[in-house]
Amino acid sequence: MFLALRELKHSKLRYLLIGFIMVLIAWLVLFVTGLAQGLASDNASSIQNMKADYLVLQKEADNRLNRSVLTEKDFKEIQDVAGEEAITPLGVQMTTVTRSNSTAKVDAAFFAIDTDQKLAPKVVEGSMINKEKADEILADRSLKEEDFKLGDQVVDQASGKTFTIVGFTEGQSFSHAPVLHMNYKGWESIHNTDSGRGLFFNAIALTANSDQADQLAQQVSSVDVITKDDALQGIPGFKEEQGSLMMMIAFLYIIAAFVLAVFFYVITIQKMNQFGVLKAIGAQSGYLAKNLIMQVLLLSVISLVISIALTYGVAALIGNGLPFVLTPSMVLLTSGLFLFVSLIGSLISLYRVIKIDAIEAIGRAA
Repeated sequence: MFLALRELKHSKLRYLLIGFIMVLIAWLVLFVTGLAQGLASDNASSIQNMKADYLVLQKEADNRLNRSVLTEKDFKEIQDVAGEEAITPLGVQMTTVTRSNSTAKVDAAFFAIDTDQKLAPKVVEGSMINKEKADEILADRSLKEEDFKLGDQVVDQASGKTFTIVGFTEGQSFSHAPVLHMNYKGWESIHNTDSGRGLFFNAIALTANSDQADQLAQQVSSVDVITKDDALQGIPGFKEEQGSLMMMIAFLYIIAAFVLAVFFYVITIQKMNQFGVLKAIGAQSGYLAKNLIMQVLLLSVISLVISIALTYGVAALIGNGLPFVLTPSMVLLTSGLFLFVSLIGSLISLYRVIKIDAIEAIGRAA
């Protein structure tokens, strides 16, 4: 540690330049990670925050809620196996809405729920939907950016039905659109159920363990029982969007490893004579290796602290203009990976330090 600190103090400019590069790389990794999480939340927070273990969909719906249609008969079969307390129906429909006093159109998603059961979201402003009324909805707070307010009349473009916003929720979006929660009477009002098919839903939320879920899938052959993660992958564009961002993050880690490896290798080559002399006067390879590792860790930790501060600072400046979510747990995971990559990048230099021949190094120094 003593040697590592003395060397950092002696060669300030050299290590400042390395630290600057590390700050930029770590900052970019953290920012892209926050962007990936933010886009995932903006695309599917309603599913992520849903109080359910599994979703039951129609067979061969490819895990996509909008392709699944479950009838009252299907619901009865599922109820007989899973029990009434474990399930609750969910209706999902993408739509376009306008305010009654405006022509501006906004994409949204209708979620039909039982307001007394587990799918009911937390109301952060206003009140919960009246179960007996078909014309009340809860809106995600992101609609406030479109000047929607409590008491506004919202017109569904597909059915022509008008609804009143009685409350706002938070963190409820689906396919990059704000979710409008309604009760089953509202769901029935926007669909024509006179065709003989009766009332239908797109999914059934299930609270159960894995054995119970497998049993349901085996006993009701007309349905698939999927996890919430499977449902997320079924949202159009979700897998492709997240896959692209994860590939970018992976390449950033690889680039970081190569950049740090080159920097520390060059510095190590420049100090071969000094390392040799230190070995000649009794310094052990382990001591020299430990000092090299301490240098890498010190630079990495300081760079990460600066990068985290920069990331949250830029996120605060951007505000809600960009979907950005970076949780403390993700910061810790990203920081741990960055430290690991930094140490991996120093392995070549570490190998050269261990293999230094003291006599040969003294001969070159002379």
